[in-house]
Amino acid sequence: MSQPDNLELQTTNKATFQIDDRQYEIPIVEGSEHEKALEISTLRRDTGLVTLDEGFVNTASTRSAITYLNGEEGILRYRGYPIEKLAEQCDFIETAFLLIYGELPTRDQAEKFRSGIREHTMIHEDMKRFYDGFPTHSHPMAILSCVVGSMSAFYQDSIDPNDPYQVEISIYRMMAKLPTIAAYSYKKSLGQPFMYPNNSLNYCENFLHLMFATPTREYLVDPDFAEALNLLLIVHADHEQNCSTSTVRMVGSSNANVFASISSGINALWGPLHGGANEACVRMLERIANDGGNVRKYVDMAKDKNSDFRLMGFGHRVYKNRDPRATIIKASCDKLLGKLNLDDPLFEVAQQLEEVALKDEYFIEKKLYPNVDFYSGVIYRALGIPVQMFTVLFALGRLPGWLAHWKEMHDNPATRINRPRQIYTGSPERPFVAMNRR
Repeated sequence: MSQPDNLELQTTNKATFQIDDRQYEIPIVEGSEHEKALEISTLRRDTGLVTLDEGFVNTASTRSAITYLNGEEGILRYRGYPIEKLAEQCDFIETAFLLIYGELPTRDQAEKFRSGIREHTMIHEDMKRFYDGFPTHSHPMAILSCVVGSMSAFYQDSIDPNDPYQVEISIYRMMAKLPTIAAYSYKKSLGQPFMYPNNSLNYCENFLHLMFATPTREYLVDPDFAEALNLLLIVHADHEQNCSTSTVRMVGSSNANVFASISSGINALWGPLHGGANEACVRMLERIANDGGNVRKYVDMAKDKNSDFRLMGFGHRVYKNRDPRATIIKASCDKLLGKLNLDDPLFEVAQQLEEVALKDEYFIEKKLYPNVDFYSGVIYRALGIPVQMFTVLFALGRLPGWLAHWKEMHDNPATRINRPRQIYTGSPERPFVAMNRR
């Protein structure tokens, strides 16, 4: 199973610039979707200068054949396939295979992949003892990152990033065990016993079983719940060089194993400006609901330049148009809310906010459409997922993308350990002052 070699860039032209009285040329390279970049790998060698780009917002850190994102046109494709088509035709495991190995699986490949994952769903019994060391109300993301990091100690037969067989086993283990590790963090918070995986269920059904079943009663998975979760995992599976994915690649560039690299990605995802945004969105809905559900008041606050209130779940740093992922899961959100008919003030607030955002000229002009975090937060709540688990679900979805990028990076012979430069702004050299003279 090898991925297509789409990592080559075509040199289309050269840019010329001048420093003092000397001219320099920089190649302009073009990707397969006609994105262009200045190729500056020899800039420091040739000129003694580096570039300064705070937050890397104008810097392509790598070449990649995994995901294409066009924020201006609202396009998201995995390995060339539109996200809309994958969400309609594939399940999460097929999508994961596509991201990691580069092609949609055949029937036999898909079954082998599913079977391999099922073989590894249980975690080592000694790992369960870790959960006793965490306070009852620990955030599940803290537990998730710690337990995943510990896999390097428990599965030492698959931590060599240069051994293809060990890499393959570690991918299966990571895909199989993360739902179990995640669900156990939730069970710990409730004081409930851990449930063993049920390998007769599919991936999403098994996670819901791990979350909500108990030894005293069988948990019957609602197929609409499993379908909604499957959809959410697909739309979160990759989003090119975001904060957590870039973290996985940077840590992996040191030749760190898969488990250590994924643990670092989980920590990066935890931030409220990244994966924690859906949790922040529900907190915002709770605030509005607790204040009498006055949506108009908070919309006006969001418009007021003198107010520090910010509507979470609207607009996106990358998408300057509608978030295609939000469009996909909106239908699932509407279906669930219609089916459950829940008497929950948060859903009423969410629906009112959605209506405002789609009709209000201020939102339309600034293209502040509901994004994937808005709808995913509402769906998770409808599924009975507690707020502190929202980002954990995001990690489950993003796992195939992290694995794909880690694997692609190691498969690329041009990969070097990541080592960004800096512009030093501290004190210049100064004389040392002895303690008795300070």
